[in-house]
Amino acid sequence: MNDIRRTILWVIFGFSLVLLWDQWQVHNGNKPTFFPTAATKSAASAPANVPASGAVPGAPALAVASSAPGAAPASTGDLPGSAGAQAVQASREKVELTTDVLKLTFDSAGGSLVRAEMLKHEDSQNKGHNVVLLDESKDRVYLAQSGLVPGAGTGASVPNQFTNMAVTPGERALKDGVNQLTLRFESPEVGGVKLVKTYTVNRGDYVIGVKHEVVNTGAAAASPKLYLQLVRDGNKPPGESSFYFTFTGPAVYTEAKKFHKVEFKDIESGKAEVDVNSTNGYVAMVQHYFASAWLLPDGTQRENYVKKVGTNLYGVGMLASIGTVAPGATQTTEARLFVGPQEEKRLELLTPGLELVKDYGWLTILSKPLYWLLYALNSFIHNWGWSIVALVVLIKAAFFWLNAKAYASMAKMKAVTPRITELRERLKDKPQEMQQEMMKIYREEKVNPIGGCLPIMIQIPVFIALYWVLLSSVEMRNAPWVLWIHDLAAPDPFFILPLVMTTTTLLQTWLNPTPPDPMQAKLMWIMPLAFSVMFFFFPAGLVLYWITNNVLSIAQQYFINKRLGVLTKPSNPFDLFRGKSN
Repeated sequence: MNDIRRTILWVIFGFSLVLLWDQWQVHNGNKPTFFPTAATKSAASAPANVPASGAVPGAPALAVASSAPGAAPASTGDLPGSAGAQAVQASREKVELTTDVLKLTFDSAGGSLVRAEMLKHEDSQNKGHNVVLLDESKDRVYLAQSGLVPGAGTGASVPNQFTNMAVTPGERALKDGVNQLTLRFESPEVGGVKLVKTYTVNRGDYVIGVKHEVVNTGAAAASPKLYLQLVRDGNKPPGESSFYFTFTGPAVYTEAKKFHKVEFKDIESGKAEVDVNSTNGYVAMVQHYFASAWLLPDGTQRENYVKKVGTNLYGVGMLASIGTVAPGATQTTEARLFVGPQEEKRLELLTPGLELVKDYGWLTILSKPLYWLLYALNSFIHNWGWSIVALVVLIKAAFFWLNAKAYASMAKMKAVTPRITELRERLKDKPQEMQQEMMKIYREEKVNPIGGCLPIMIQIPVFIALYWVLLSSVEMRNAPWVLWIHDLAAPDPFFILPLVMTTTTLLQTWLNPTPPDPMQAKLMWIMPLAFSVMFFFFPAGLVLYWITNNVLSIAQQYFINKRLGVLTKPSNPFDLFRGKSN
């Protein structure tokens, strides 16, 4: 049994190392060595990352990045000329809009959102400052843009994110007793149409209402299209750990194809694929803990796209049909722009599937109920650290009888370990006879060699799912536990929790009997030490969860062994490495 159990543990440990190496490769911008991501097939009716009809917002042909990095209509005739870009540069202005949770900066060039500061979330890398999600600076480009693409009845150029817009005066900060603010941009007439954008923000809300009014100022009916896009550089957010991987990049959700993440490198190589045509869903830009997303009403025909829009700049967006606008008429399209933290309960209420930007990976089916339970526990404990402890206790209680069966089986194996060790030594040159004698002992003592392994294997996916819950939940950011732990999403500043975790892991090893093979016995001590090194760089909440699980496992294993009267002499690592054995 011990040999089988150690073999399974070695397989798990080896597989973990493979996964870690793969994620290290991905983190450093390389292709995964062992598990390359399979591409999702797109709609067969159109190329993978290009809408089937209409002009796609793309990279400007002229050097206008200094005025507004990002995408513009693809064909040369759709782009503003260099003189127009210079005019925008000369006359553009920035407008700030502040609520209780957001400080937003807009650019009159296109009325684009160029900066979003999270007033309720402190930057873990820059204490005393807030998280800045969207930004346009020397270090970061991350913008939310919208505009028009030419269509029937319009000129070659129409208002887009390079068109300088007039800003309507009004309140710029949410005052006491006021729950809503609006900001209005109006473009000049370009190509026979005008575009009016009205942003609406509400108290306590990370959703921005964006109303697009297309005014036909020409003499003929016009059918331009509206594009909504998020443009971002391909750099990882500052402070990302090298010891675990979190996704950064575009994502597209449709009811037909569900949630689909797109790697920047796939966009760069032209291999990115998304579900192009839909009447529902959203486009998003995702990173650890935070996200942005454009949302259109269900039933609105749109074409989704991802595209490289400049050097190390990538866009994800939707090209929406707004119908035909008669001369002198106005066509209105309502959209919503989410810019904020990945709070699962809040996201679920906004639109179907938006909560999936909080990435649990392939164990979502287990992670979601675990998060629900953790959230419920915190609703009356009011401390995320103790809620983690309580959740692990509940999980261990749920698996108590399964664990008891496993530990009882292992305890029986411990009782026959001396006989097995003597047998291995006596018949080491006769492996076939040794195997037969071992099976005879198992039958006589009614011991199942794998009886202690299967119950434990069943629980592994649950604890991996809980790992992803704790790693992905923005509620852990800046959440205190006790004493020196002020942020469960950051590593323990004094490394006390990792040291405790290492101690409990070694205690579990110390309680087990020494394997018959000296090399295995030494590796049995080296493996947990090597594994524990990673936890010195893991978030404190994850380490706390592992410590709680270790302590409960040690207690249950000890008392079961004691009840069955099979406590054995613990192994001594110093004797092992001096060449002695128990």
